[in-house]
Amino acid sequence: MSQSDNVTTNDAPSPLWQWVALIGVSCLLAVVISPFVWAIMSSFKERGDIMSPGFLPRTWVFQNYVHLLTETSFLRWLLNSVLVSVGAMALGMAVCSMAGFAFAKYKFYGQTVLFWTVIASMSIPPFTTVIPLFGWMAKLGLINTYPVLILPFAANAFGLFMMRQYFSTLPDELLQAARIDGCSEIRLFWSIMLPLARPALGVVGILIFIASWNSFIWPLVMMRSEDMFTLPVGIAGLNSEQSPEYGKIMAAAVLSSLPIITVFFLLQRQIISGLTHGAVKS
Repeated sequence: MSQSDNVTTNDAPSPLWQWVALIGVSCLLAVVISPFVWAIMSSFKERGDIMSPGFLPRTWVFQNYVHLLTETSFLRWLLNSVLVSVGAMALGMAVCSMAGFAFAKYKFYGQTVLFWTVIASMSIPPFTTVIPLFGWMAKLGLINTYPVLILPFAANAFGLFMMRQYFSTLPDELLQAARIDGCSEIRLFWSIMLPLARPALGVVGILIFIASWNSFIWPLVMMRSEDMFTLPVGIAGLNSEQSPEYGKIMAAAVLSSLPIITVFFLLQRQIISGLTHGAVKS
């Protein structure tokens, strides 16, 4: 047996440690998913059984979902969230990809200072900017409109940073060869660089979509009519009633989380590919 075989054999984890790791991961998974499972079970319980110690419903009922869809504006809130999140994702992907490409492949005056100023903005608590932004949006007449919920997600500092780092890993020889062939800067970005950056672009889009979908403070401040509420604001309104119906709230929470879970499972390979790109040298 060669020395390399001995090293490989000695480095292999023992079956005991494999079982310990499996049990630890299983316990962690149970802790993570147990609140979601409890919410699902509670959405099928009667009102008096939700606070009972039993985990499973004594009687499976579907009135919570029926009342949610017929007695509230849940479908309208869902439509608002979809429109706002998709719009924010599309605009954020466009701005972050173009800005990241410019920072990575062009040289201009004040580039370093501007880039690190954008990165430093991530340390500013978002709650401190709500009041001045509200004043600006009011002067522009955007209060209680869809653009006021979409525009703040256009310039995402983390998305810009990620796209800049990704574009920096692409060789400059591609740009030089395209320019020699007479390719314009716009076509160079759109036809050559952007397709190569799909993994990072997908991750940026998904992160912006999730951030917009879960946003609560900004829609709460900017929206005035119930028909313009997004899901987080609408569901919070159900909890503020004099006698909140927790079964209806649990049903709303379950339905509102399904789009995010679906998007993650459909695009999990792209998310992992984009986040791990460049972590290991080939």
